[in-house]
Amino acid sequence: MKKFLSVFLTFIFFLPITYTLSPVCSAAVSAPDITAPAAILIEQSSGKILYAKNENDIRPCASITKIMTLLLVMEELENGNLNLDDMLTASEHAASMGGSDIWLKAGEQMSVNDLIKATCVASANDAAVVLAEAICGSEDAFVDEMNKKAQKLGMTNTTFKNCNGLDQDGHLTCAADIAIMSRELLKYDKILEYTSIRLDYLRDGKTQLVNTNKLLNNYPGITGLKTGTTSQAGSCMSASAQKNDLHLIAVVLGCQNSTDRFNDSKLLLDYGFSNFLIYTPNIENDVISSVNIENGMKNELLVVYDKPNNIVVSKQDKSKISSSQHIFENISAPVHQGDKIGYVQFLLNGEVLNEISILASEDIEEITFKSILKLFLENFFII
Repeated sequence: MKKFLSVFLTFIFFLPITYTLSPVCSAAVSAPDITAPAAILIEQSSGKILYAKNENDIRPCASITKIMTLLLVMEELENGNLNLDDMLTASEHAASMGGSDIWLKAGEQMSVNDLIKATCVASANDAAVVLAEAICGSEDAFVDEMNKKAQKLGMTNTTFKNCNGLDQDGHLTCAADIAIMSRELLKYDKILEYTSIRLDYLRDGKTQLVNTNKLLNNYPGITGLKTGTTSQAGSCMSASAQKNDLHLIAVVLGCQNSTDRFNDSKLLLDYGFSNFLIYTPNIENDVISSVNIENGMKNELLVVYDKPNNIVVSKQDKSKISSSQHIFENISAPVHQGDKIGYVQFLLNGEVLNEISILASEDIEEITFKSILKLFLENFFII
């Protein structure tokens, strides 16, 4: 039976799908008309919202839940509390999971690496529970940590009841919260090694894994992230993609079917890539090298500019961005290296998009009897 399912899944994955997936174009497109009742599109590095539709509506999210599970797993790996080659043992509870799984048997051992792979690629509910139990001792204790992490991240509309997303009363979130935890998970580059896998194997090739994210085979730049489907949640997805310097996350919840889920995700990503870009502020036209200092042992202070953050703007607005430089008045000694003595603002239609600090590059002492005496001694009595 398992061999039949493996062959069947492979056949389904490589079948042509009915929705149209055209390459991302450069021409601007209007806001997408999507079927999903709730959705959001954000830029990954900044979290800026580029599109939203009922993004705070509280809904089930199915296996999108596993994004939080994987986030806690990545944290444990980074902290050294978990290693990829650790062998974990499936409990009776983990082996009892229904829905999508890898047919773990109670007492069976599998590496952390393979369990993460199964969770990301095949959305295996049993694998997710094994990871949860290894970290916290029980799924319930792990779910408590999931909820604590959600609150810490500002996911105010989220309550987790399990670690894999199976339908359960009170297990709810919203598109905006999913975007937050997706963005957090994507801070770990390692996760992309798993979410970008289309086809792989476990148990020495006996168990085949076919990725539930069909966009991996059809959308340029797709990197992940997670799909989910249950009777209560409908078809859901958090899709991540990259084109040049622009990283996007598109979340859709409650689609009627898998085709709508992938179409909606594709439309949102197309909209983002066609209309927005990463703008790196340029201060060359405003740069100054020094400012005057009052009551200092030196009357001129050399300055440096803080590193600018990238700005997400529409392609049409790029040419409209202006800058304005401000130096604080009456700067007096003492001044310490790193002190902020001014700033440069980048503006669009009067709105401040970004601000770069102008910093002191050196220390300057205040003029005092002691400092003058010290200078005198250094210049005339040094042997």
